[in-house]
Amino acid sequence: MTAPRSATAARRDAGDGPPMRCTGDASTPRTRRPMRRARAWVAAAVACAIAGLSPTALAGAGRAPDHDIRRSRQVMGTIVTVTIWGDDDEAAARAIARVFDEFDRIEALMTSWNDTSVVARINATAGTRQWATVDPETFAVLRRALDISKLTHGAFDVTVGAFWDLWKFGTNQDGSIPTDEQIAQRVRLIGYRGVKLRPATRQVRLARRGMRITLGGIAKGYAVDRAVALLRAAGFDNFLVQAGGDLYVAGRKGDRNWMVGIRDPRGGRGEPFAIAPIEDRTFSTSGDYERGFVKDGVRYHHILDPRTGRPARRCRSVTVMAADAITADGLSTALFVMGPERGMKLVERLDGVEAVFVGADNRVSVSSGLRDRLRILKPPTDGI
Repeated sequence: MTAPRSATAARRDAGDGPPMRCTGDASTPRTRRPMRRARAWVAAAVACAIAGLSPTALAGAGRAPDHDIRRSRQVMGTIVTVTIWGDDDEAAARAIARVFDEFDRIEALMTSWNDTSVVARINATAGTRQWATVDPETFAVLRRALDISKLTHGAFDVTVGAFWDLWKFGTNQDGSIPTDEQIAQRVRLIGYRGVKLRPATRQVRLARRGMRITLGGIAKGYAVDRAVALLRAAGFDNFLVQAGGDLYVAGRKGDRNWMVGIRDPRGGRGEPFAIAPIEDRTFSTSGDYERGFVKDGVRYHHILDPRTGRPARRCRSVTVMAADAITADGLSTALFVMGPERGMKLVERLDGVEAVFVGADNRVSVSSGLRDRLRILKPPTDGI
């Protein structure tokens, strides 16, 4: 589970490894559990309401596009880039402006750090027996976060907000490590089952004093889904929306194909170790290189295991492909915590979901639905 950022960070406007392996047998059919509920949720929620980043969109072979317009902004604690291919620059610029407005709106609504946000009001109910009445949009996103918490048996846990000031991975990073007792005190506050809902009235409360939810592990994905809906409603079919590690590619770049480059966790920024074609799909990557530090030969990073309160140790990165960004965003975090063995078993059960794991041992595992499409350019670089 991704550790929440510090309040200061949240308010900002801003080598050869061992042999790779592919798990499973590509020739063996698999039975997957359809994610119809997830797709239906995304449709309902949307209706109601690149350089150096991973994954990286890479142009394939072909001529340069006739027309493109690109804008980037820092919002939701990351760089958001929107690129549109079309014939009308003015219409594209207006649509991109609406996308950035939408990111601003969602951040204000769902951030944990603004005392007036809906999430802050929910956190204020912890242990009080009071209920917070929530708008339909935030309630739907929270329910989706709880669905993923249940699906992953707490590897993704919406109550990881209790760790918000325990580890310093933001602008306050100083290389300090919390004590065992400090961690144990916070772990006692973790547990998505302590989030109580009254669906009929859209009310929420937290069962224990000190509990704290965060939608940080899923809100960027939701914002990307909203951006996709806005751009399609504006009549655009060929575009790219990237928010940190969350990427959606629609259509084509002029007459060129698009590939997604999966970042080498120990390589340089923007340096992929593998590429795969993508069209009208989303990719989300969680990696231990995004925020953190190395101390005494140990890497400490922001993706925490909710059950231990410490950085998850089974992966270096996980990239998830799915039909919608909110699913990919939440699952990439959960699968990172679960690790290649348990995580791949879950992926192979889910319809429309694929994944690429770089394990702690630097070995690569690819789900069966991606194996024929993924091209390994080189072994991931080894290192701490």
